Amino acid sequence: MEEPEPSGAAAPPPGLRSFLPPREFLCSRKGQLLLAEAVLSFIIFICYIAYLAAFFMMAPLLEFLLALFLLFAYAAKLNEKFKGLYWPLMDFLRCVTAAVLYFAISIAAVSKYNDGAPKAAGVFGFIATIVYAIDFYITFNDLVNSLKQGSSDSPEGHKSE
Repeated sequence: MEEPEPSGAAAPPPGLRSFLPPREFLCSRKGQLLLAEAVLSFIIFICYIAYLAAFFMMAPLLEFLLALFLLFAYAAKLNEKFKGLYWPLMDFLRCVTAAVLYFAISIAAVSKYNDGAPKAAGVFGFIATIVYAIDFYITFNDLVNSLKQGSSDSPEGHKSE
């Protein structure tokens, strides 16, 4: 004899899925870049922990936490709720500093150490540099376009025409 299914059984329980970003955001370009940044930063952090290179551990840890925060902030649409922060500029500055930091740390790790973990962290750091550079290029273009739209909507923009 079959027992009838409860009416709420069709929807999955809201356990850990409520903490994950929505699939639509993860499939977007910004979501994929932030996810790649978080994963690469975490891998680099683990590589430096494995070798106990304490002076290189802080930058990947901070970048991992910042990428994770922005991943969930954009997924939860906090950028639309908190208008006091200028999110594109904050994201641009984060990407520029991360790209420069990862490039410098990767050069130092590859040239200074002969072991596997720092070399792997250096290679992943160069990949992270490329990912952050792509992100700040895209963010810069979005930032410039939003500033152009803002200046053309203002009365000063119409006055010069």
